[in-house]
Amino acid sequence: MAQNVNRIKKYRIQITRIFAIVMGFLVIFSGSQWEEMYQAVSAAIFMMACLLVGIASLGRLWCTLYISGYKTSSLVTVGPYSICRNPLYFFSFIGAVGVGCGTETLIIPLIILIAFGLYYPSVIKSEEKELQKIHGEEFISYLNSTPAFFPNLSMLKEPNQYAVEPKIFRKHIFDALWFIWLLGILELIEELHELNVIPILIRLY
Repeated sequence: MAQNVNRIKKYRIQITRIFAIVMGFLVIFSGSQWEEMYQAVSAAIFMMACLLVGIASLGRLWCTLYISGYKTSSLVTVGPYSICRNPLYFFSFIGAVGVGCGTETLIIPLIILIAFGLYYPSVIKSEEKELQKIHGEEFISYLNSTPAFFPNLSMLKEPNQYAVEPKIFRKHIFDALWFIWLLGILELIEELHELNVIPILIRLY
């Protein structure tokens, strides 16, 4: 059983790396057709990118606050984890689509959306099986009462006080903000395109 889990994880890591390489090549050597034809559309897509990345970064910080020091020791069911079981993945999804919009195209965020939809449901199911083994009936009750992915804001439960381990939270702050770094890198790549340092091999809508 353990060998099968390790094989699946190894397979997922390989797929993730291949996808990252392909997307990296596409982002570096492609440009926005919208920017060439309709600058207003290009600007609107980039504004959407900023909005989604901002929401994702704040959301990931919110999740990090609640799991700092608790991720493996107890089942967290308050804060963002009271509105859905996988808020970190939800905000990561928003951030990934936002970064895709940072290319000022619609094709790249669409590819990211499809890839996320194909890849992460199996990851979530696998992780939830492990959580059920660890937390038993407590997790089953949580599973039956809380949405898996899309948040239900009406279910939000927040304690008046919540103990957090600052050292762990500090370590994860930069992880929570990496979508912002990626958006900055995309702007740098666009600048290098304009300076003809990096060639544009293809233009995407």
